[in-house]
Amino acid sequence: MERTFAIIKPDAVAKGYTGGIVTMIEKAGFSILAMRKTRLSKEQAGGFYAVHKERPFYGALVSFMTEGPVVVLVLEKENAIADWRQLMGATNPANAADGTIRKLFAENVERNCVHGSDSPESAAVEIPYFFTTAELV
Repeated sequence: MERTFAIIKPDAVAKGYTGGIVTMIEKAGFSILAMRKTRLSKEQAGGFYAVHKERPFYGALVSFMTEGPVVVLVLEKENAIADWRQLMGATNPANAADGTIRKLFAENVERNCVHGSDSPESAAVEIPYFFTTAELV
């Protein structure tokens, strides 16, 4: 079994899409090991996205991720990282496959409603950023 990290971003939470996204996650065969609604501080968002610090969109990304509540999740299944990325769809919803979360719910490439770990190494860093081992049931 493999674990991955997911965020339902502020745009999707504000529009009431959380339930629909969680339903899609469960129907795709993921186990939700942990889930919490939270609001990121500028420091939390900045640290989480520090890998992008030198990129021109970093400031806008941090602002976006702190504009309202998010839902953070740890998902588990065989091939969780690849399967979650497939379910999310392309970063730009205009390029996302039909039936993916971003095709159904995202506004645009900046407000694309979900995040997912892109590798086992990323998941290993992202999961403990938000959850302790004891919280992963």
